[in-house]
This record gives sequence, C-alpha cells and structure tokens, in this order.
Amino acid sequence: MKIAVYPGSFDPITNGHLDIVKRASRIFDRTIVAISENPRKNPLFSLEERKTLVEEAVRGIEKVRVDIFFGLLVNYARRKKASAIIRGLRAVSDFDYEFQMALLNRKLSPRLETVYLMPSEEYSYINSTIVKEVAHLGGKLDCFLPSAVAEALKKKIKGNGIYQ
Repeated sequence: MKIAVYPGSFDPITNGHLDIVKRASRIFDRTIVAISENPRKNPLFSLEERKTLVEEAVRGIEKVRVDIFFGLLVNYARRKKASAIIRGLRAVSDFDYEFQMALLNRKLSPRLETVYLMPSEEYSYINSTIVKEVAHLGGKLDCFLPSAVAEALKKKIKGNGIYQ
C-alpha cells in the first residue's frame, strides 16, 4: 500500500489545500492529512479545532485520513509507513523553502520521497494567512474556503471581537 502524508498547519484548511488532497488521493492508496503545530506561526484555531474542520472538509474524499502529529515529520511518516510526503507548490517563490525541506527530509529518511503537486490555477494564490486577513476585514470567504470552514472562521474572528 502506497501511503502519503500531506503535512501542514491548516489554520484553516483552504480550497487550495483540498485541491492538493484530491490530487494526492488519486495517486496514493491512502493520504494522511497530518496537522502539526508550527512554532513560527501563531494559530487562530487549536489543533483539535483544525482536525475537526479538516475532517469535515475531506469527508467524501476516498482514501483520506486526518491526524495530528508532533515532532519530526520524517519520524511520523516512518511510523505511518508512508513512502511519500506531499507538498503543494503554488508559485516559484515556494520552491526554495520546499527544496531545502525535501533535501533535509531525504537526509533524515532516504526512502521517503517528496512529491510536489500544483493546485489548480484558481487556487494558486490562496494561503491560510491571506484568507484570515480577508476574514478579519469582513471580506467574502466562500471562494477560498469550504463553507463549514468559512463559517467557523467568521465565528472565531467575531468571538475574538475583531470581525468587522
């Protein structure tokens, strides 16, 4: 069985992320959307909230599981018997960082491959940070996020007293 891990903070999961999940699910026998803390980011949603939102967003996509992990990605992938890490490339600017990470992961776990998938053009500019900024400013979200995620983001921002 070919298992792939699609790691990220998914704060929140976007339509671009879902596009990558769907593409990966057509290639691999199982795709694990692996949610982690990113020490360089200050998440809006808790890990459990993100897991719930991702589970709802991927419902109906066959061969996809959702999990939370801590520590090194390569160690997690090894425990899950994964053969590949999925990474999305939106633009050339993503490549430098992703290339460095792939080489580092290869050094730590030589049998683990990194597979890059490009989202559809309509999602190539979307990222969670931009979507949260649009939400903070009261902008339309349904073209960027699954509807349940958009509603959760509006509630979260409104609950923090910053939705306009």
